[in-house]
This record gives sequence, structure tokens and C-alpha cells, in this order.
Amino acid sequence: MISAALHPPRAVAAEYDRVLLWLVTALLAIGLVMVYSASIATAEASKYTGHQATYYLLRHGSFIAVGLVCALAAFQVPMQVWQKYAPWLFMGGVILLLLVLVPGIGRSVNGSRRWLPLLLINLQPSELMKFFAVIYAADYAVRKGALRDRFLKSFLPMFIVMALVGTLLLLEPDMGALVVICIIAMGTLWLGGFNLKIFLGLLVLLPLAFAVLVLSSEYRMQRVLGFLDPWADPYGKGYQLSHALIAFGRGEWFGVGLGGSVEKLFYLPEAHTDFLLAVIAEELGLVGVSAVLALFAWLIVRAFSIGRHAAMSDRLYAALVAQGIAVWLGTQAMINIGVNMGVLPTKGLTLPFLSFGGSGLVMNLVAVAVLLRIDYENRRVARGLPI
Repeated sequence: MISAALHPPRAVAAEYDRVLLWLVTALLAIGLVMVYSASIATAEASKYTGHQATYYLLRHGSFIAVGLVCALAAFQVPMQVWQKYAPWLFMGGVILLLLVLVPGIGRSVNGSRRWLPLLLINLQPSELMKFFAVIYAADYAVRKGALRDRFLKSFLPMFIVMALVGTLLLLEPDMGALVVICIIAMGTLWLGGFNLKIFLGLLVLLPLAFAVLVLSSEYRMQRVLGFLDPWADPYGKGYQLSHALIAFGRGEWFGVGLGGSVEKLFYLPEAHTDFLLAVIAEELGLVGVSAVLALFAWLIVRAFSIGRHAAMSDRLYAALVAQGIAVWLGTQAMINIGVNMGVLPTKGLTLPFLSFGGSGLVMNLVAVAVLLRIDYENRRVARGLPI
């Protein structure tokens, strides 16, 4: 269905990466089923949902539909157009982050001001900013390629820009998005061939900066302490993680069966968003979790492969965008998985393509559409056809 929408039937087989499309389709299908399973009890008990068991299922399905429409539109955009407007899109993302902090405009939920209300939906600018960071960092690496060994003219301007974005994200606060965006920017510059000495310095400076951020906020400090020993306060700061670990333990090899989770019954907060993997682990067991991990690993490999083919045809910008998307999706998936398994502090990041969430899901699908566009252009170039 999705593939037919991208190209006429005669051109489909030769013009896009079918493996990548099937991987994303599988992740979306698993996510749709598991979001429904994880949210039934919450939806039935909430006045906000009108006690409708299918409330989150229908909304998640509508987010997928909107995401597919946006992805189809994004696929039509040539990579040279993305490159041309990358700085302007990035500036637009910064403006949206500023608007979130304006009283009366930004919406606050659970103490965090991260959303812009738009009639029926809430827009989360930090999710858009992840995509904008990919296309801007790739453009920056291409433009500064001749100066990649000069700290003041190559790395410092990007550092200042990222510091501005980081400050806005910390004011929300959204530490998870900050970590992902910083990794996207640094990873893209690294892949673009920037000076090794700069990145060796970052290996020292970034842990120190992270320690300062943690120590300067009681909220972040409690998150880290709760992560280090959730059982020290299982009814307080360690509540969420302790129940996630219980879900993993109950799942064992093959799980308790689809729909059979106990932890989703008001024990595990955010079961259909940040901690969806814990429900997957409980209901589908190690086998289910391993399948999800394998799909993500395959997806990231395909993205890097598309980037490598773009680089072989001397299309550096397209190559860096593809690899930047791989870094983005891989990093966010690893952080969410690590949080669910108790090896990383809680970050408030969703699992790409699976977790409930509008802005994030839509931008994930847009990113995949851009990957498909890069692959499409790769194939056209290889056959000597115009892009």
C-alpha cells in the first residue's frame, strides 16, 4: 500500500529500497498492536478519553496516517532542496523552541513546557528539531569541509549554535532531546571528517558538562539517583524503573501472552509511551524484545548502507543526511531501550515507530521518506538518469 503510493507499479521495483520499507512497516505494525495492548486499561479508566478502550489506538492510527501523508510529501523533495533550505528550517526550529517557553503559547504538562497546542493536536518542536539538526549538520559539514581542521572556523560556530539550542531545551526541560540532538550534530561532524583532536577533547568535556547539569538540578539529580538503585525507593523515585524491571522479569523467554501484562494495569506509568518496551518484554518475552532489536539493527544498517552508496557517487550531503538519520534513530532507540532495562537514567524519550506520540512518530516517518529519497536518487545516478 505504501510502496504503491510512492511510484507507479512499473517503476517501483527499481526505484526504492523495499527492505527498508518493510522494516518500517513491521515496526509500525508492532507498535500499533502494542500501544493498543498497553493502553486499554488506562483509556477505559480515564475521563479524558471518554472511557473508550480504543482511544489511544485510534489516535495512534491517525498519527501514522498523518505521518504517511507527510512522508509522501517529503519523498517528493530532492535532496538539493533540503540542502538549500536546511539553515532556514533550523532557524524555524529554534523559533518554535522559543515559542514553547512563552507563557500563554507553550503548553505545560507534568511540569515540562514542551508543546505548542494546534487545535486537535499538540506539536512538540523538539521532535522537529531532531530532523532539522540532521539536515543542518550535514549542510554545515559540507560547507565547512575545507576548514574541518580549524577549530575556530569549523567547530566553534556549530558549538555555539548547539549551545543555544541546548539552553532552550534545558529550559523546557527536555534533557533527552538535548542528548539526542548533540549526538546527531557531533556524529555528523565526525562522519564529515572533522578533526580527530576536537572529538578527543569532547570525550573529556562532555562528561564534565553532563555532571554539571546533573548537579545543578535537584530534578535531574533525583533521576540519576533513582536509576542507580531503584529498589532503594521503589515507591518513590525508583517506582517507574522498578516496575519496568518487574515486567522484564515476568516476561521470561516467551512472555505471558499478548494482552496479559499486569504491569500495564496502573502499575507502570507511561506504559504506552516511554515504557512500551517493558510491556513488550512482559507480553512477548525475550523473543519479542529480540525481534524488535533485530528490526532496529537492520534498519540502521540499511540507513548507513544508503549513505555509503551516496558517498560513492560523490553526493556528500545526501550521504551525511542518511548517516545522520541512522545516528538519530539508533541513538534514540538505544537510549529508550537502555532506560527500560535500567542501564540508563530516565530521559523521557519514546521508542521510534513504536511508542504512542504524534510529533515524534510523524518525524520518524519523514526521516524514513528522506532515506528512501536518497536511495531513489542513488539508483537514478547509478543508471545515468536525472534526479
